[in-house]
Amino acid sequence: MPVDQDALDAVALSRDEYDLLVQQLGREPNEVELGMFGSLWSEHCGYKNSKPLLRLFPTGGDRVLTEAGAENAGAIDIGDGLCVVMKVESHNHPSAIEPFQGAATGVGGIVRDIFAMGAYPIAVLDSLRFGPPDDPQNRWLLEGAVAGIGFYGNCLGVPNVGGEVVFADSYTGNPLVNAMCVGLAETKKLLSAAARGKGNPLLLVGADTGRDGIHGASGLASRTDPEARFEEMRPAVQVGNPFLEKLLMEACYELASEHRDWIVGLQDLGAAGLTSSVVECCARGNSGALLELAKVPRREPGMTPYEIMLSESQERMLVIAKREHLDDVKALFSRWELHCEEIGQVTDGNEVVIHDDGVEVARVPTEIATEPPYYVREGVPPAEILELNAFDLASLPDLAPGEATGALLRLLRRPNITSKRSIFRQYDHMVRGNTVVAPGGGAAVIRIDGTNRGIAITTDCNGRLCYLSPYNGSAIAVAEAARNIVCTGAVPVAITDCLNFGNPEKPDVYWQLSQAVHGISEACSVFSTPVVSGNVSLYNETDERPIYPTPVIGMLGLLEDVSRHLQSGFQRANSDVWLLGAAVEQPASALSGSEYLEAEHGKVAGMPEVDLQAEHRLQQLVLRLNDEGLLLSAHDCSDGGLAVTLAESAILGDCGFEAETEVTGRLDAALFGEAQGRIVVSVRGDEFRQAGGTARLRDLAQEIGVPVTRLGRTNDSGRFAFGPIDTTVAALQEAYEAGVA
Repeated sequence: MPVDQDALDAVALSRDEYDLLVQQLGREPNEVELGMFGSLWSEHCGYKNSKPLLRLFPTGGDRVLTEAGAENAGAIDIGDGLCVVMKVESHNHPSAIEPFQGAATGVGGIVRDIFAMGAYPIAVLDSLRFGPPDDPQNRWLLEGAVAGIGFYGNCLGVPNVGGEVVFADSYTGNPLVNAMCVGLAETKKLLSAAARGKGNPLLLVGADTGRDGIHGASGLASRTDPEARFEEMRPAVQVGNPFLEKLLMEACYELASEHRDWIVGLQDLGAAGLTSSVVECCARGNSGALLELAKVPRREPGMTPYEIMLSESQERMLVIAKREHLDDVKALFSRWELHCEEIGQVTDGNEVVIHDDGVEVARVPTEIATEPPYYVREGVPPAEILELNAFDLASLPDLAPGEATGALLRLLRRPNITSKRSIFRQYDHMVRGNTVVAPGGGAAVIRIDGTNRGIAITTDCNGRLCYLSPYNGSAIAVAEAARNIVCTGAVPVAITDCLNFGNPEKPDVYWQLSQAVHGISEACSVFSTPVVSGNVSLYNETDERPIYPTPVIGMLGLLEDVSRHLQSGFQRANSDVWLLGAAVEQPASALSGSEYLEAEHGKVAGMPEVDLQAEHRLQQLVLRLNDEGLLLSAHDCSDGGLAVTLAESAILGDCGFEAETEVTGRLDAALFGEAQGRIVVSVRGDEFRQAGGTARLRDLAQEIGVPVTRLGRTNDSGRFAFGPIDTTVAALQEAYEAGVA
């Protein structure tokens, strides 16, 4: 009998998709198979609405060691036989239901992706979005997610070194919780998540299997109204145990680093649990598998094959061992006090066959399971965006000089700009002792043990700009990430991305997604930063209202000499401060999508613009200046514009600033406009000029083609003066430290 619509809705398959499945199988799937295909053909696992677009990304490069999408994470060669493994992933929908466990298990999942590659996790970052924090529900989501991230990461002993927290109305009821992890491995010991070798055992290691997370990949991620299904979705939120994951992490790393020849591959159990881990490993290895579910350790009685195969219980890994080393592998995990059970074996052929106590309950061809139908849709820009783009920003009244200081202090108190110390102080960012640049600036810097090298890592995205122009806003997200990386002295080398969007079946949302992918692709091509890994999170809607398009960019940079790193804050008094990349005076269009425009005029409007070639020249100038030892600090201009950038540099360095250049033209745009491609740097003062440093700075800028302006000098008097703004660093600090607590 054909399956009814309720059964299809439960696994988020359309009738057309089901008919295609029947055609390809040559028969009707049974209940277990239907659940498995629903998960494997979901957006979360199968990327059916996004994969055709993702093929547009530039993914190759001299340092790239993995094929994008082929492994759990991307690997980048950093020299000396070492590589950095990196990935960012979402846990949005679970966090909307139960923020503590949703965010905590998001950290657990991304960390497993890293050590599944044979790398040791060395840092975590989080990119968070919530509705305005003065709303009690949004506050509950914020506090729960932050607590969950801190709890899980701190227990693991992996430092949380950075990220971002952003607030906007569009995220009310649909927060975004994206977690990024980077790990370190010897290049020759990288692992693949592939099942090969007929007769090799499949080992399930870690936690027992329960009923948590069922339909997490298929049903949950495809539903567009979390609030309406609050109680229905709650069982799909997994429960984490970081202490167990710590044992699992250490044991798997020991196995990969010291006994690489004992195993064929390693795979974490994330979305769709055993279903995706076994089927995808077999697909990578061009093999099949035979599973015996009676051997799966479980923590709840009476679990059905359907529940066992779709459970997303946390802290579980699939190990493909070599048959001759089965006892060795089991002994290693036993020493770490971890369950390790042989639940099946690799077979030749191309099917995953599942038995329950000797009785066949499912037979899944891997080729069909891993090739869902893909959709290429026609996107249509919404009329409201065209109207917002056409809004005449010059028609707004300019800022009166006497209001400039107050406007700056108000911006520093804004949730999107104010200090996030109350959040990141809940995370241990110094554990393991390799954090060189801690949270609070644009990017973090981590020392690589045993070398002089360091890595810089950051996450970035401005959803307002992506809303106004998905193409330009997404390119800006890459450009801002790159600016933050070079402001530490590091060279940008690769990105991982998490594409957070609404329902792609709607023409306007698909247009946003398509435009974003094209914008990221162009920026990455210009900056030579390939996309090595990532994640897509769609159907982020509440009350049929989508979130801002939010393509979060996680970027990696390399420092050959970590001792030459830069920080955002001014480093000392009597240093000269320069603006690299543009003049102080800006047109009204610089207010497009700015924090000032929303704060002072209640508008999100305009057309964000970016010149990627100019951005690249700016990056090259900063790197050249730092290579020659000319810079003391560097801070990119972004949220709040030039005045906020200078204020943050003064606050972070506890150092005053007095301008020696005039602020002309439109005052609000010059002070608070968010024109792209600008970085504020400080250099040594009198001795710098006497040694020819000023001339060298100008010569390099002219050679590379970057406009520069000397802004003024730092001081130890505590005064902060820029154009009509005249206040003290103490006043700035008081406003900035108001925080979101």
